[in-house]
Amino acid sequence: MSSRRTLNKSEGSNNPATKFLEWKSNDKCFAYYDKQLKEQVQVQLPLKVQFLEHFHTVKGWNDASESGIYANEVKFISKEPLKVKAFKGGDIAEGIYSEIRGKLRDAGGKYYRSVYVVLDGEIVNLQLKGACVSAYSDFMQNHENQLESAWTEILTVSDHKKGATKYSTPDFTVGKLFTTKEAEVANNKYTDIANYFNKYTKEVDVVETEEVEDEIEF
Repeated sequence: MSSRRTLNKSEGSNNPATKFLEWKSNDKCFAYYDKQLKEQVQVQLPLKVQFLEHFHTVKGWNDASESGIYANEVKFISKEPLKVKAFKGGDIAEGIYSEIRGKLRDAGGKYYRSVYVVLDGEIVNLQLKGACVSAYSDFMQNHENQLESAWTEILTVSDHKKGATKYSTPDFTVGKLFTTKEAEVANNKYTDIANYFNKYTKEVDVVETEEVEDEIEF
């Protein structure tokens, strides 16, 4: 079976994801900001999702401008430049992540893994940072080749302690194989992402759709 994953970079102005979920370490669940309710909505475990694609990006909070930080998403972080900005403060840095990392950190920017999945029939984005990136990376290193045909499940949580800081990370596992109908849904949703991102050129300026509400290192 040939891979559906032909998309190398993400650019555009209206993200195809309907929700942007971040891990809430203390609550041991994901949550997203609902613009209509103007509040955080928790998404409790267990979660069962279909993996579509993942990218690298930068988000955070810029104290100087009192606004969120956003950037484009890149597939190959060591080769593709990031354009990082603050909502109210304008340009922060542009370039390969390793070369601008210090400047981003000083401005309040943090590295994120941007993971697109299908949840309950919708494209949603898992925005992973800190220790969650490590948990996800370890999982993908061993199982990425399985995820075009099987569910990704998050059923349990791991508790950690670093110094005086206690935190949690989600446990990623491989679930059952897709049925023919489930595989069709994943392929169609991936096509939606690819069609959207591929309609923009490199010159298009990226506009983020979600502003960071808060920052928790772990």
